[in-house]
Parts: sequence; C-alpha cells; structure tokens
Amino acid sequence: MKALPLCLAIVSLLATASARADEATLARGGLLYDNWSKVVSKKPPAKPNPAYPKTGKYFGKDGADYRCKECHGWDYRGKDGAYASGKHATGIAGIRAAAKRPEAKIVKVLKDSTHGYGDLLSDADLAALAAFVSKGQVDMDRVIDRKTKKARGKAARGKPVFETICAKCHGVDGKGEPKMDALGPLARGNPWETLHKILNGQPDSEMPALRALDRQVALDVLTYAQTLPD
Repeated sequence: MKALPLCLAIVSLLATASARADEATLARGGLLYDNWSKVVSKKPPAKPNPAYPKTGKYFGKDGADYRCKECHGWDYRGKDGAYASGKHATGIAGIRAAAKRPEAKIVKVLKDSTHGYGDLLSDADLAALAAFVSKGQVDMDRVIDRKTKKARGKAARGKPVFETICAKCHGVDGKGEPKMDALGPLARGNPWETLHKILNGQPDSEMPALRALDRQVALDVLTYAQTLPD
C-alpha cells in the first residue's frame, strides 16, 4: 500500500524534470529567434536575405535581415503587430498561426528556400527553434495592452524577483553597467522585446531565462521594470 504513493512521487519528479528540460529547449529556441548567429557563434551570410524586402531598413545590414525577430517581431505578429509600421516594418506575416503546429512541419519551413536555415543551424538548433515557434510563444496581446504598452502584471510581486535575480547586472534602479541601456525606458517602450528576453535570456550573455518559472513571474518582473526610472 505504501509503494503506490512512492511510485506516484517518482513519476511526478520525472515529469517535472522532463518539463524543465523542455523549458530549456524552448528558451534556447527563443534565443535563436532573437539572434541565432550570436547563439551559435556563426556569422550570418554576407549576402542580403532574399526573403527580406529590399525596401526594408535592415536589408543587407550586418546580417540583421537574417534574424527571425526582424521580420516576425517581438510580439510574433509581424505586419499585424508592433512592426506594422516604423523602421522595422517589412509587410511580412508573424508566426502566431504556427503556434501548436507540428514541429516537424516547422523545421521543414525553416529549411525551405525562403528561410534557408538548413545550412545555418544544426538539426538540434532547428528542432529547438521549431519547438519555440510551436510551444514557446506568448500571446502578447493577453498580457500587454497594445495601445498603452502597459504590462498586465503586478509590480509589487515583480519587485523582489527583480531585486534578487535581475539587479545583479541591471542594478536596483535598472541602469546597470555603463554599457547597458537603462531598463525602465526599454520596458516601457518595447515591452514585447523585454518580456521575450525575460523569458528566454539575452543571446551571448549570462542573463538567466525565467521561462521555467510560472509565466506570471516574468510578467510581474516586466510590470515592475516599467516603473524603473529613465
């Protein structure tokens, strides 16, 4: 009779470990979506991205046109989101429609002639990026007001998390090291990018990913970050 609870406990621990492993994969996929070349320490192609419009501001500019976020946006809505206008506008659709799509199909898209990542990323990284697109996206419009850009979390809950996890690098006031941009203006001006990085980390840095924690924690941290000074 005592063996059953023990077995259930073991199964629960294994399931938790598996979930954490999946979150690590999703976080890596989020980093690759942000800036894959920095993640894999590989230069993007020298030629302009043929799928990026020639009228776009970042066409052929230091590989920026090969970053996933540059076409599909930090809110994953592309032309229908924050990148509908402005210097990042390309007229390219987002990836929201690909959420929950089979990952094998997403890998196939990533390797097609339009994207061309088959020659740029390993099979493991293609799988991680596909996993992020399928399972790792956040419906940004549910957690961030698009008009006001205000996050819908609780700053009071985010404050202790920020001050114990984030402040070591960003500073208690969010101003961090001299080379860092002040976090307050970034969180208020581009909350979608800020939340993406809170969840997945910053490429080529030691910034931790909070994805394995409850999503509400990341949202609360973003909400608190929006209260930090300029």
